[in-house]
Amino acid sequence: MSLMQCEYRGHVISAAVMEHPGSPMPWAGGCRISDPNGNQTRRLPLPVGHAFMPELEQAQRASIAHGKWLVDQCLDKGRQLFDKAA
Repeated sequence: MSLMQCEYRGHVISAAVMEHPGSPMPWAGGCRISDPNGNQTRRLPLPVGHAFMPELEQAQRASIAHGKWLVDQCLDKGRQLFDKAA
């Protein structure tokens, strides 16, 4: 399986898709995001109603799109993307 990723607004977004064999919708979308300072998120899953898909590429593309939306929310609306250091 190839890893789909992109750079967007200075952040690297990587698809983090999980397989659930035997399910009619076996691909669960999610992403990881790294910022220019080297901070990285945990796996951020897609919202439950949209998380599972029948095809790997579809899940990867949706995961990247979700990551772009999260970066926009962080940079434009001040939403926290990374966990605060303890």
